[in-house]
Amino acid sequence: MKNINRRKFITQSASVAAGSFVLPRFSIGAAGANSKLNIAHVGAGGIAKMAYGPCKTENIVALCDIDENQFGEHVKAFPVIEKARKFADFRVMLDKMGNEIDAVCINTPDHTHFVATMEAMQRGKHVFTQKPLTHNIWQARTLKKAKAKYGVTTVMGNQGHTYDGIRQLREWYEADVLGQVNEVHTWSGGPSFGKYFVRPEQHPPIAQEVPSNINWDLWLGPVVTDRPYNSAYHPLTWRGFYEFGSGILGDWFPHIGDGPVWILDLYDPVSVELVEQADAPQGFAADWSVVRFDFEKRGTKEPCTLWWHNGGKKPEFPKNWSWGEVPKRGSLWNGDKQTVYLDERSNNPRLVSKEDMIDFKKAGYPEEKYPRVKADGPVGEWILASKGEGPEPGSNFDYASRFTETHLLGVLAMRFGGRVEWDPKSMKITNRPELNAYIKEPVRKGWEYGDDLWS
Repeated sequence: MKNINRRKFITQSASVAAGSFVLPRFSIGAAGANSKLNIAHVGAGGIAKMAYGPCKTENIVALCDIDENQFGEHVKAFPVIEKARKFADFRVMLDKMGNEIDAVCINTPDHTHFVATMEAMQRGKHVFTQKPLTHNIWQARTLKKAKAKYGVTTVMGNQGHTYDGIRQLREWYEADVLGQVNEVHTWSGGPSFGKYFVRPEQHPPIAQEVPSNINWDLWLGPVVTDRPYNSAYHPLTWRGFYEFGSGILGDWFPHIGDGPVWILDLYDPVSVELVEQADAPQGFAADWSVVRFDFEKRGTKEPCTLWWHNGGKKPEFPKNWSWGEVPKRGSLWNGDKQTVYLDERSNNPRLVSKEDMIDFKKAGYPEEKYPRVKADGPVGEWILASKGEGPEPGSNFDYASRFTETHLLGVLAMRFGGRVEWDPKSMKITNRPELNAYIKEPVRKGWEYGDDLWS
């Protein structure tokens, strides 16, 4: 076979696949005589550990992190990453190694998901991006446009979308086991202050000297505000600051809310309202919240209200719940025929009555109609699809973009309080125009991506 430019070959192969369910088989390019993907990781520590495992079947050729100390965090568990070339700036990494990289895993804080993902997609790289997909709604819609334009394999990392349980409950719902579902409650603990959330002594946190191992300017990335370094932000505790993260909703709704949104088509809420919330400093996640999302009729699906509770707030459980203590996280679906519980990863569905569940199982579950994922979670699913050895991932950007839009409207309600009325066609908040500044956030010069996709 005649050698061709590896980047060009992978891009062309992916473009041919756009719109098809099974992507073409991966073929060998100039950079290596085997069928393995060459994968780069942007964000080398923390959550990257979740992506390294499934990538062990491939070649991890590059790591990028703004913190030199992160390169060694997972070396003991995954010695193969020690040989990867190291970079601080993902743009430099892609400039220098673009022809040697087929796919990129994005493991950064929320506020840099979009820029790193777009940079990779523009260069024809398949992309895996950790949840939540983006930090604002314009970014989510732009990634959907980018998927259509560049034809690469995409997936957002909400593990439960690869599990059997979410497919099984969709089969139950479509077989009319639940009947019409007009209310769903989702809930989680937290934010618990420790590993992922830190409450600084004052807001905003005071300026501290930047450690020599950290490139703080690159960590800020597209953020316009000249926010001084503080250890409360990095490496794992940025989530509580809405300027960079999405609070507890961004941490857990991509898992817990996945089942309700996907199965019930809970896109484009007409309104989202912060019902109640603990006092919190401006721009910082509160200890507890209750949020209400309202959806109009969707095809044959009747109007539905979706609730989010966190920080010890939970829905009132039905009297016939017979599975012991109320779970710490999950979703409760109130159907007019049956009420069902789905766990924190949108898996393991069960009727709230154990006796009803036993009878249901004896009678036989509805026939399987949604193929089960035969892969090592979303990263494994993405790898197989990128090589043309499996179907397109379920949480690809066509789905993940719309899902993220629902989640981000909830984040806006939690962040600014009150009621948010949404017009998806104009992509505007109609009752509080001042909040539209957060639908597409301003970015620093040099960090502009995706505007061309809207022309």
